[in-house]
Amino acid sequence: MALNTVLHDVTQRIIERSRDTRADYLARMNEAGRHGPHRGDMSCSNLAHGFAACGPSAKDALATDVRPNVAIVSAYNDMLSAHQPFEDYPAWIKEAAWAAGGVAQFAGGTPAMCDGVTQGQPGMELSLFSRDVIALSTGVALTHNMFDAAICLGVCDKIVPGLLIGSLAFGHLPVIFAPAGPMTSGMSNPVKAKVRERFAQGEIGRDELLKAESLSYHSPGTCTFYGTANSNQLMMEFMGLHMAGTSFVNPGTPLRRALTEAAAGRAVEMSHVADDGKARRMCDIVDEKSVVNGLVGLLSSGGSTNHTMHYVAVARAAGIQINWDDFSELSSVVPLLARVYPNGVADVNHMRAAGGIQLMIRSLLDAGLLHDDVMTVEGHGLHHYTKEPFIEGDALAWREGPAASHDEDVMRTVDNPFAPTGGITVMQGNLGRAIIKTSAVAGAHRRIEAPARVFSSQEAVIDAFKADELNRDVVVVVPNNGPRANGMPELHKLTPSLSVLLQRGYQVALVTDGRMSGASGKVPAAIQVTPESKLGGAIGKIRDGDHIVVDCMTGELSVAVADDELEARGCIEFDDAPSAEHGLGRELFALFRNNALPAEEGAGPALHG
Repeated sequence: MALNTVLHDVTQRIIERSRDTRADYLARMNEAGRHGPHRGDMSCSNLAHGFAACGPSAKDALATDVRPNVAIVSAYNDMLSAHQPFEDYPAWIKEAAWAAGGVAQFAGGTPAMCDGVTQGQPGMELSLFSRDVIALSTGVALTHNMFDAAICLGVCDKIVPGLLIGSLAFGHLPVIFAPAGPMTSGMSNPVKAKVRERFAQGEIGRDELLKAESLSYHSPGTCTFYGTANSNQLMMEFMGLHMAGTSFVNPGTPLRRALTEAAAGRAVEMSHVADDGKARRMCDIVDEKSVVNGLVGLLSSGGSTNHTMHYVAVARAAGIQINWDDFSELSSVVPLLARVYPNGVADVNHMRAAGGIQLMIRSLLDAGLLHDDVMTVEGHGLHHYTKEPFIEGDALAWREGPAASHDEDVMRTVDNPFAPTGGITVMQGNLGRAIIKTSAVAGAHRRIEAPARVFSSQEAVIDAFKADELNRDVVVVVPNNGPRANGMPELHKLTPSLSVLLQRGYQVALVTDGRMSGASGKVPAAIQVTPESKLGGAIGKIRDGDHIVVDCMTGELSVAVADDELEARGCIEFDDAPSAEHGLGRELFALFRNNALPAEEGAGPALHG
């Protein structure tokens, strides 16, 4: 199938836009590869420090430079379910790397914080910037220059983008990513959502709510709804950085361990010069076409709006310049192929059973909506990712994945999609630019025209809801939540209350310069509004009663106030606005807040120029 014209044009535009920055990045990677790592060129003191803790065999191998050395960089901790399974991975990887002719060393750990724990709490204001801390931590781990390849272990929201940004600074090395997989299915997501709504209305107490939440998040593994964490994993396959079919295999299974060991073996293999004279370097895998493939995966699956920031930053780390217009133009031709909560009732385990990533990639390739001519950790060509792994006897093997959906309520193909376009739209108007996720928004709610009600915080919104002040058509506006203001926290705590207002028959939307998570649902939410209020953006000049238009179909985001009046207004200041300066470590991140880029440029500090 010929490549879709829009896909081709967007890719070419990105290539042209990135010509200078990409050339500079590749020149730096070529220079880094030319100079190292050469353990044999290190001083004896350097090298002795580098393998002092190794066993005799590994010491001999590293001293003589006869075996490639694989760095392990892990986001393990045992508090967070998604990362707890990584406890066992280093031992498996070391054993498998040795069997494959290499050595593996645990090079360093990175933090991993969970938005599910910090949601609605002060710690959430560190969440976005943790991505950049993770990138820096990855750089510290790899900067010892002892390594010929790397394996990165991470799953959730900021962790994978942070690992990507950090490891792309070492793009002269082969790098492969290994996930932990989702927990098995617990309480169904629609039932959980209903319990949350009943709690928001005061119909049940905290004990019943906690019981429901514990039945939903109940074991090691990633949360099973299709939020940012699982969007991460899908995009890694679409970009060719995972072993094929590895994203949604549950932890604690023989297949999960086998795929982890296979990743270690592949890292060793990739560190050797290939037959064509090129090692499979990360800088060769993450190029303009693979980034576009990742965006197609995000859009076709109805994935997380967080990646409209994260992947701008990731691409920039590889010298590639993308923006929201690229997302929007691709969204216009990429159909929606998955209905997974919050965009449906199924979870990612059901998604995998219905056909999963293999079916999506096969269908999109057949329709000319993906680039097949890319390098991946599996070899040349994205078609490797139409295969699914299985255990045959005691060995790991792959077979062709399904060519048709096993459940068309959950997964479909390009010829019969859930919607003809992707789930993310760029909003624009006199309020600036924003992102809205439309894949779960019903047709009746895709154009909202209503008076504004402006709040200092999401807690103030919830208080107004409980006081029955929002029982009307309303656009809830929450400014002062951009990256410069307070680190751009997610405002997902608002979802239950605003969902109840929709169910009561009111026209409701949210407008904020903050974020919603990958769990953005049925309430239309124009988020990441840029410029943010802290920088004088028009969102900070909205007043109670101003007439707001949020139109998912046309992309209009506007306030019915004359330009000269809007210009003359100052940004609103609240007497009850919570401080973002101190408490729970927030004082440590002033440097990040003060240097954060706008949302469309990645939202974090410019780590790579």
